[in-house]
Amino acid sequence: MKRKIYAAFMLAVFSLQITAPVFASSHREAPLIADDPTADNTDVYAFRSPDNPNTITIIANYQPLQLPDGGPNYYHFAENVRYEVHVDNDVSTYGDDIIYRFTFHRQKEDRTTFFNIRLGKENLKNTYKLERSIDGGKTFNMIVYNGAVPPANVGPRSISSPVGLNAPSYQSLMDKAVTKAYTGEMVFCGPSDDPFFVDGGGIFDLGDAPRQMGTPRDLLKCKNVSTIALQIDIRTLQKQHKPASAAANILDPNYVIGVWASASRQKVSVLREVTGKDVKANPKGRFIEFEDNSGKWIQVSRLGMPLTNEAVIPIGDKDLWNALTPYDDLDAIKRFGNYFYNPELALYMDDAQFGGAVPAFKPLRIQKNSLGSFGFGNGQNGLYGLKGNAALKGTALDDAIFGTLLLPAPNSPRSVDLWPIFHTGVPNLAPYQLATGKPAGNPLAAGKPFINNFLPNGGDMLRLNMAVPPTDRKSAAFNSLGLVQAAVIGLTDPMYANTSIQSIPNMDGFPNGRRLEDDVTRIELQAVGGVVLAAIGLWYDDYKVGGSPLTPQLLNVLTYTTGIEKNDTTFQTKFPYVQAPWSGTAKCSCDDDAQKSAGPAMKNFNSMNVSQGLSLAAPAVVATSSPNPFVDNSTVSYRLDEEAVVTISIVDVKGTQLKVLVNKKLAAGTYTEKWNGSNLTKGIYFLKIAKDGVVKQTLRVVKG
Repeated sequence: MKRKIYAAFMLAVFSLQITAPVFASSHREAPLIADDPTADNTDVYAFRSPDNPNTITIIANYQPLQLPDGGPNYYHFAENVRYEVHVDNDVSTYGDDIIYRFTFHRQKEDRTTFFNIRLGKENLKNTYKLERSIDGGKTFNMIVYNGAVPPANVGPRSISSPVGLNAPSYQSLMDKAVTKAYTGEMVFCGPSDDPFFVDGGGIFDLGDAPRQMGTPRDLLKCKNVSTIALQIDIRTLQKQHKPASAAANILDPNYVIGVWASASRQKVSVLREVTGKDVKANPKGRFIEFEDNSGKWIQVSRLGMPLTNEAVIPIGDKDLWNALTPYDDLDAIKRFGNYFYNPELALYMDDAQFGGAVPAFKPLRIQKNSLGSFGFGNGQNGLYGLKGNAALKGTALDDAIFGTLLLPAPNSPRSVDLWPIFHTGVPNLAPYQLATGKPAGNPLAAGKPFINNFLPNGGDMLRLNMAVPPTDRKSAAFNSLGLVQAAVIGLTDPMYANTSIQSIPNMDGFPNGRRLEDDVTRIELQAVGGVVLAAIGLWYDDYKVGGSPLTPQLLNVLTYTTGIEKNDTTFQTKFPYVQAPWSGTAKCSCDDDAQKSAGPAMKNFNSMNVSQGLSLAAPAVVATSSPNPFVDNSTVSYRLDEEAVVTISIVDVKGTQLKVLVNKKLAAGTYTEKWNGSNLTKGIYFLKIAKDGVVKQTLRVVKG
């Protein structure tokens, strides 16, 4: 049999370096990985579970910009990709300490249809096995053998009708797919709403965010992503297997973990040439293998901190960056360090450089003469002028402590803030404490502790101190600005006007881990704009000695917005917390274009013959609800195939019936029912549509 050798990702070029990984990773941010979406990391989240604070939830998302109606072959995890979640919990050991490895399998349940779901069968059905290593990858044990992956949310007929899966709701499929590993972890793999939010069009249009012309638009609105979620006991992740209750305090350094995710492919792919002989030898249409994979597993994608490769690494090095592990980053500091020490974005926040060319960034102006002595503009010295000064003794910038990492060279101004945020974490040492309690003009003094996620034996990872309590999502103090908001509270609220360790709301937010709600784009742009420097007492240039540090320049940075500040839907209050994926047939009410086209679609609904076409029994009731999400008023439209008693009720997520909208005998036909939900709180509800007392369809609706 003739064979053609297919070298994945230009193997002929990259195999020149035997140990070099194939280049490739986040939302299409590097040239090579954009051509391999099933292996593309998009985001990593790590946070203390709000409803189960003895655990940590880690979420790794893959395959960006999924259109909900992208059939008939919907998005999926790839069989020939190894997806891994990595955890580093011990600075004394090199490399990962814990690895979770996922591999997926697809099955064709019905070869006779072009539909993805039909008559109770789910074609191209995904399952997975999960292996865990607790010795840095030397050995792996299987902890989930045949995990279920929910199908794509194709539409209500495919999910809930008798000719589809006949499931009560899509949410029920998600709930059923949550699996408990025999080692105790809760696991979910499947499609979900992409929780990230960003005006990608504005940001990548030469920094036009907020847009100077036009309306900001969420790049990820009404798009899905492939989610891997783990909920892990803190005792499993803590290096000495201690619970959170055993921490010395909420900034205990022994509870810091680093988290990153990756995808790998085998080094060689072989495409098989198929001939007519294969067809004759296979008259029943059994599966023919078209591709074989062999050789060493090569990393093709990785992600730790959000937006590193999208907005920090220049395009010439993006593929190389994605080829490395975080443990290679510190070795590659000479090549990559300057991108953090003198970030390109800072050029557009400096009127002496290109600030005038990017008017959207006008509120973001970096300190160039902080306290009359320290400049953090590109090419300035930052705090390097203090190198060797006795004033640094005992601080994190002392060469006897971490000064060789944090003050490595002149003309590297952001080595003291951006570099540690992305590459080492931040220690609970001066100057990395809030200016609360510090004498005016002395950022090197001890101040208000508010962060300690220092783990310097790796590079780009999402670092989380697991001892920090979670902020209640329902609390008025909860804020998507994460640690920036915690700093504001710690600086301005008299309750925290001391230098003791206290639990300040949002200390559990980005960049101490990352919650689903955190506005990381805004936080990172504020950080490039010098907000972290200001928080520790390196005030903006318009600060006057003896005056308030809350100057117009600081206020400009704190009130800066990209125009997109939250996700396009809610989050669930239980694991896996991500929201159900958008349906392929639902109107995307958060999309202006979709709203404009919704009218004709609803109009055509009235004349639609649901039984025409397939030789299948049509569902007894077909219904839709709009708008969805809704604010106060909504309309449910439905078609009845024969005379029957129709009951439509609204229930909450616990299944409690809140209101009956319809309960009457109706002839066959199409109907609409307007209803008011102004008395409902924001959240998720379900419309249950019953015919003669039997529920035939369940619609998920969101009160916005």
